[in-house]
Amino acid sequence: QVQLVESGGGSVQAGGSLRLSCAASRYTSCMGWFRQAPGKEREGVAAIGRTGSTYYADSVKGRFTVSKDNATNILYLQMNSLKPEDSAMYYCAAGSHPFRPCIATMTYPYYYWGQGTQVTVSS
Repeated sequence: QVQLVESGGGSVQAGGSLRLSCAASRYTSCMGWFRQAPGKEREGVAAIGRTGSTYYADSVKGRFTVSKDNATNILYLQMNSLKPEDSAMYYCAAGSHPFRPCIATMTYPYYYWGQGTQVTVSS
């Protein structure tokens, strides 16, 4: 079992920045960030694998950076140049697979999810 606790959400104006954190109770080889806006499906944002390989959704490339501190099992998401369409509940997820690359999609076996942290970007 892995417990995930997100923090760092809040309200910011367009163009601003936020850094989300996700504290995991133990190591997992793949960790990702997802988001869900009201009335929309949950979508993948970014992920980082055991080798440090990263994945980003097209909508956040060049603006968001995912990183992980393996010593403390804390996952981060640095979000810059935020847009109103980035407003959503952001969730941290953890999983593993022996062969599949670590990407932020709902088809990857993410077994554990956090409770989420709200991000609101005003125009």
